[in-house]
Amino acid sequence: MQTIAKVLLLSFCCIQIVYAGKEFALSALTLDQVTKKVIEQNKSKVMGAETEVIDGKTVYVIKVLTSDGRVQYLNVDAETGRLIK
Repeated sequence: MQTIAKVLLLSFCCIQIVYAGKEFALSALTLDQVTKKVIEQNKSKVMGAETEVIDGKTVYVIKVLTSDGRVQYLNVDAETGRLIK
C-alpha cells in the first residue's frame, strides 16, 4: 500500500498545473524543459516562450532565431513535447 501511495505522490509531483488564459490544464512537461529541448535539437536561440491553450490543448509557443537569422514560432504540445504543425 505504501508503494502505491509513493507512486501516486511521485506522479502528482511530475505533473505541473499550468494556468493559461482562463483555463487550467495539466502538462507533463514544463515550459523550461521544452525550451531546453528546442535549443538542443535545433541549435537555435530562444527569444521568448509562453503557454497558451489552443482548442482546449495546452501548447507552448516558442519564438526562436534560426541560424540563418529568421524568426520562427514553434508550437509544442505540452503533454508530449512534440512539435505541432
